[in-house]
Amino acid sequence: MRIDIDPGQTDRNVFYKLMTSVVVPRPIAWVSTTSAAGTDNLAPHSFFTVSCVSPPIVQFTSVRRKDSVRNVEDTGQFVVNLAPEHLFEQINATATDFPRAVSEFDEVGIAREPSLRVKPPRVAASPVALECELHSTVRLGDSTVVFGRVVHAAVSEAVMTDGHPDISKLRPLSRLGKDEWGTIGDVLEIKRIRLADWHGGPTR
Repeated sequence: MRIDIDPGQTDRNVFYKLMTSVVVPRPIAWVSTTSAAGTDNLAPHSFFTVSCVSPPIVQFTSVRRKDSVRNVEDTGQFVVNLAPEHLFEQINATATDFPRAVSEFDEVGIAREPSLRVKPPRVAASPVALECELHSTVRLGDSTVVFGRVVHAAVSEAVMTDGHPDISKLRPLSRLGKDEWGTIGDVLEIKRIRLADWHGGPTR
C-alpha cells in the first residue's frame, strides 16, 4: 500500500522535506564565491551534479536567493570544493545565514588558498577544487540553477591512487533527509555489461 501525495495540494515545506528525504544521497558542492565588494563567501549546496563532459560543466541549485548566487551573477566565477568527512562540523557551520558582509571563511575559521584561474579562494583543507566560470543560470520557481564551466581542477596528491582519485581517501560527505548526513559506507563495484556479453534474457 502506498501513500499518494499531490504536490499541488501539499504545503511547500512539507513536500520539500519529502523530496530531500527520498532523493538521497546528494553530493555536496561547497561553493566559494567572492562578492563584488570583495567578501569571500562559502556555503554548502546539496542540489549538485555534473551537467556536461565536453565542455566540463557542473551545476548547483540555490533554493531562494542566497549570497552564492548573487556573487556568481555579479562576478561570473565560483569554486566547487569537495566536502570531506573530516570537515563535517565546519561545512555545516557555513550554512549559517550570516550577513552578506560577513565571510564564512573568517567566521568559521576555515583556511583559504588562492585559486589558479578564478578570484574566489579555494578551501585549503578540501582535497578537490573545481574552479568555474559562469556558463548560465536558470530561474525555476523559488530556485536558481547555476551552471559553471570548469576551467581548472586542483586535486591533492594525497587522495590519488594510480593516477585516479580514490573514494576511500576522498571521504566525501552527502546530504540525506532532515538533519542527516551520509558518509560513503560500503562501496560496491561492478562493471557495466556490454550487449555482446548479455545473457540475462531476450533483448529488442
